[in-house]
Amino acid sequence: MGVWSASGAPAQKTLTWEDAKREFEAVNPTIQAGQIGVREARAEEITAFLRPNPELTASVDQINPFTANPYQPFANTLPFVSGSYLIERQHKRALRRESARNATAIASSQLADQTRNLLFDLRNAFVLVLQHKAVLAVTRESLVYYDRVLEVSRDRFRAGDIAQVDLDRLELQRVQFETDVQTALVNLRTAKIQLRALLNDRTPVDQLDVTGPFDYAEILTPLEELRQMASENRPDLRAALQAVDKAKTDYRLAIANASTDPTVGWNLARDPPIPVFFGVTVTIPLRIFDRNQGEKARTQLDISRQQRLVEAIRAEVFGDVDSAYTTIQTDLTLLRPYRTRYLQQAVRVRETISFSYQSGGSSLLDFLQAQQDYRSIQLSYLSLVGSYLTAANQLNLAVGLEVIR
Repeated sequence: MGVWSASGAPAQKTLTWEDAKREFEAVNPTIQAGQIGVREARAEEITAFLRPNPELTASVDQINPFTANPYQPFANTLPFVSGSYLIERQHKRALRRESARNATAIASSQLADQTRNLLFDLRNAFVLVLQHKAVLAVTRESLVYYDRVLEVSRDRFRAGDIAQVDLDRLELQRVQFETDVQTALVNLRTAKIQLRALLNDRTPVDQLDVTGPFDYAEILTPLEELRQMASENRPDLRAALQAVDKAKTDYRLAIANASTDPTVGWNLARDPPIPVFFGVTVTIPLRIFDRNQGEKARTQLDISRQQRLVEAIRAEVFGDVDSAYTTIQTDLTLLRPYRTRYLQQAVRVRETISFSYQSGGSSLLDFLQAQQDYRSIQLSYLSLVGSYLTAANQLNLAVGLEVIR
């Protein structure tokens, strides 16, 4: 739902990254479904640890409704009461609970991994809004600057310093700056719509905004340290390791299930001339044929399979970290000269050529080229910053932590 002010009009809603992440985790239906799945797995732990129920049998034999005395049909009845209880050996119940707990841990890690991937998409959408906001600011600044120069040029034309054709060319060039502003507005609106859809938010697009730094910073963490952090924090790798533990527990459970479980029983009855007698029974299954061989073989093979999956995922983790780190380093290599030279040079050239053109010292072609160079340098810089922030988001995804905010 949107946020409304006291006057009834939609209020401006400005989100930081932490605000967007918190709102996303609270309302995203996929995450909510995953959380329910974890609770379901935790409920399975209760079922796995249940004890066998005892059995009770009661019977009455030799009821004679055709006796000579119809009022004594139970005179010669033989009541019989018995009970039994299955005793599970080899810690079967504890192993079932341990296996269920391992399944819960895997479900939790899988939910964390799913959340990690969804937040990656959200962060990309958030960065895209910041980038288009920065582009819109640059295009508007360029249009305002050009309008000031254009106003001076009109004064020069009225004074006879420039020809009509030069003024017309300047007027026509303004279309490019207007087009840049309108394109930036459309792109910003589209990016906000994408972000709003991910947040499942109903705030009007014009009232939705984001705030945060749109800049780059040097990566101070070494690659090996990032690799180590990924090994410790990636939820998909953690889920794979937990699957190995579960496979080992399941194998132990399969071996335990192959053991015989005795059933202890008792009975209480009457058998004239014995008024009451009591008996105890012990039933032990004879496992002449081991019908659990297949399960033991399967669970043992599953351990090897899960271990191979861990190796594959670990290699994938390192590959993700290396790829994202390389992309960031490439973007930094391209960004550094922009901050140290290109941006200042573009501003200096534009100011110098504009002043020179207004004074009659530079040609119209030089002036238009200086405007175009400034615009191109500014937009290229913003595009590189957006690429850097996207690569930083990719590195956070690869590590499993927000190492770059």
